[in-house]
Amino acid sequence: MDREQHVDKERLPLNGLTVLDFTRLLPGPLATMHLGAYGADIVKIEDVETGDPTRFVGRFINGSGAFFRQLNRNKKSIALNLKTEEGREIVKKLVVKADVLVEGFRPGVMKKLGLGYEELSKINRRMVYAAITGYGYNNTFSYRAGHDINYSGLSGLLSLCATRGEKPEAQGIQVADIAAGSLMAINAVLMALYARGKSGDGSFVDVSLTRGLLPFLSLAAAGINSDEDIARKGSGPITGAYACYNTYETKDGKYMSLGALEPVFWQRFCEKIKRPEWIELQFDQEKRLTLINKLEIIFREKSREEWVEEFKDIDACCEPVLEVPEAIDHLLSKETCSWLEMWHGDAKEVLIGYPYLVSGNAGAELLPPPGHGEHTREILKKIGYSKNGIDELAAKMIIKVNRNTF
Repeated sequence: MDREQHVDKERLPLNGLTVLDFTRLLPGPLATMHLGAYGADIVKIEDVETGDPTRFVGRFINGSGAFFRQLNRNKKSIALNLKTEEGREIVKKLVVKADVLVEGFRPGVMKKLGLGYEELSKINRRMVYAAITGYGYNNTFSYRAGHDINYSGLSGLLSLCATRGEKPEAQGIQVADIAAGSLMAINAVLMALYARGKSGDGSFVDVSLTRGLLPFLSLAAAGINSDEDIARKGSGPITGAYACYNTYETKDGKYMSLGALEPVFWQRFCEKIKRPEWIELQFDQEKRLTLINKLEIIFREKSREEWVEEFKDIDACCEPVLEVPEAIDHLLSKETCSWLEMWHGDAKEVLIGYPYLVSGNAGAELLPPPGHGEHTREILKKIGYSKNGIDELAAKMIIKVNRNTF
């Protein structure tokens, strides 16, 4: 990817939107990166010492780690010491023209700095202020520390990832951080901007990673007050209790996923494997384990690729379970630009793509991940600081103007 691609930014839906990004680690940076990919101008505000901790995670290129580069494209970085009056004054000047501010500190941190919603809304009443926290604002748990496994545990989600009596295991992905944090934050910010379009006023958006997991519990909650068991691993139609919706090991030690939940798909599957007598047994409670065991034997008769070939023209919801590198190279990923390539000399780096197509267009790669404080000087000039003034702030370590962390 070139240092800056030539993209018609005006075609992007969020063109003209300015976002101040105070977030670090995963939930907030992923959210703001997506906003930037669809046209918003993202100003990433980092501390002057080390910047975002993800800069040190993964393979280093140009002074930052791979994890940082996954989450922080399409942003400009300004490094400020928010513990100083001069640093906070810079923020207030940036707020004047900002549309959105996103922060991920514990409740009260920004307020102690004099940068909470109440104070900043007086400077810019139209600004949407989004706070991403583990447990939300103004409750008993607001100030407790937590991580993805804790939010999943308290929400009830983690208990569903095990059969009854089995030890719940942490998921292989950060469901709370990403689905309940990053993606919910994007939804909430866009809703608040829509509301601003009608009222003229911004608002405070409270994004809780624990509360954001509730939509994932819809099916489980539907069984609480009925005779049905709560849908947990191994107990329900879509959690592994039946042969029609399960995963199966193949001859070569790989796996296939079968999602023939609707009768029409199950019928096509049974007919393809020449077991028409199984069609009427799809949800037979007494025969379900027997069917699973028999399908396990059948799937081990062929390799994964042989099964892919078998079902390539059969609409029966039978697909391979791919490892991440395989998914990156899959035809579907290539056709939909799900993954992006960045070249550093002769070395290739693969980056996550963008999830939405708006009028057929995916998000654009407008800027590469920024160096620590790379755009400090540029941003300060735009809000009226002189070269000498910027140099003085840098000398006092109120700002950092170096391009890279090191």
